[in-house]
Amino acid sequence: MRVNIDKRGSGATPKQASSKYPFTVELPDSATVDDLKNAVYKQAKALYPDRQRLTVGDKKTVLASGETLAKYSVNDGDTIFLKDLGPQIGWRTVFYIEYIGPIIFHYLIYNFSELVYGQAVEHSEVQRRAYLLIMGHFIKRELETAFVHRFSHGTMPLLNVFKNSGHYHVLSGLNLAYWLYSPASAQGTLLAAKLGDPLLLAVFTGVFVLAELSNLSTHITLRNLRPPGTRVRRIPY
Repeated sequence: MRVNIDKRGSGATPKQASSKYPFTVELPDSATVDDLKNAVYKQAKALYPDRQRLTVGDKKTVLASGETLAKYSVNDGDTIFLKDLGPQIGWRTVFYIEYIGPIIFHYLIYNFSELVYGQAVEHSEVQRRAYLLIMGHFIKRELETAFVHRFSHGTMPLLNVFKNSGHYHVLSGLNLAYWLYSPASAQGTLLAAKLGDPLLLAVFTGVFVLAELSNLSTHITLRNLRPPGTRVRRIPY
């Protein structure tokens, strides 16, 4: 089966591929969308499969990875339209980048307080407890990214990583750490005395740990709903 590949709209296409349109690829009759993407990649090396958005017909039906071309009634001689989605980055890599920011900011501000506040800070018990719990939370998220999560999409636009990471790095990282470990609640202050009650710390630590374990349990449940190597979405019941 021969399929024609042409550009859709005015999307930015790499110079390596722009002069090739339209072009034709040959596929077996039983070919899948992934087979088609790989065939396109052989013709236009800059357009790796995750960078491609393939559509067919006047309604611009998007060809989903994992499906057969027969599902979309693609026949010999048909034209498939290609859009370049631009540089992509893997979702797993995005998660790593998001969570490493708070780990770095909390570590630096907690351990190098003199450089941040202009004075050495003797951390109170509530500050120490908060530091351990927050670091544990984000290390847990990194480990979940490595060993638990299964992603329904392989990649996202590269530039979006800055937007996604901003929330974690600036708000959960720099902003939270700066105020949390400041001299205002250091050892010997009235605020530290109020918040450092052993019973109060035990209760809030217990609630935090329970929430973390519940969150982990939920992530494992969602992981088990998606078989390895698939993008299946199932309802947890």
